Amino acid sequence: MLVIDDEPQIRKFLDIALRAQGYAVELADTGGAGLEALATRGADLVVLDLGLPDRDGHDVLRELRQWSSVPVILLTVRAGEAEKVAALDSGANDYVTKPFGVQELMARIRALLRAHGPQGETLPVFDDGRLHIDLARREVSLDGEAVVLARKEYALLAMLVQHAGRVVTQPQLLRELWGPTHQEDTHYLRILVGKLRHKLGDDAAAPRYIATEPGVGLRFIEKR
Repeated sequence: MLVIDDEPQIRKFLDIALRAQGYAVELADTGGAGLEALATRGADLVVLDLGLPDRDGHDVLRELRQWSSVPVILLTVRAGEAEKVAALDSGANDYVTKPFGVQELMARIRALLRAHGPQGETLPVFDDGRLHIDLARREVSLDGEAVVLARKEYALLAMLVQHAGRVVTQPQLLRELWGPTHQEDTHYLRILVGKLRHKLGDDAAAPRYIATEPGVGLRFIEKR
């Protein structure tokens, strides 16, 4: 269970309440941190606050829906019909208006988990006989040997694999990996992708896995 909310009291309250019901919980206080957590570690369900410090919750949800079908419950203080319609149109599965009762929230969570199954989404597996990537199990191996990746290296690989065959833009990668204030720091990305390519045995000049689209972004090459 992933909770994305910038209010410490709400995060603590939900952490205690969800763990008391037997759920494993991960907490994030910004949209960027939440998206990175979901991309790298997955979740059966996301509880997402609309009022985040780095970006609007609707934007986080739209970004999430580009690569994930995990069920999402929005937390909002805006109770109007237009706000509820906007939440559902953005890709939310349900919403709860603050202040909310914990029993109501738990009932909505149980209903969504029943509808979507215990594993809210199926994360992709890549295997070309040489490189094996299982995002659900967080396993990466090359020629049968485990590949040890740093946190951001894995987050980058997970984002690319989940968008396999499509270009992920430099600003999008920088925003999700380092936050909204680093969207011009392309040298961060160059260094990171260089390290990742090295660990995957990839060659930038003749890429087998990670292709650079000059001036645009990166693309994970689907199996031929």
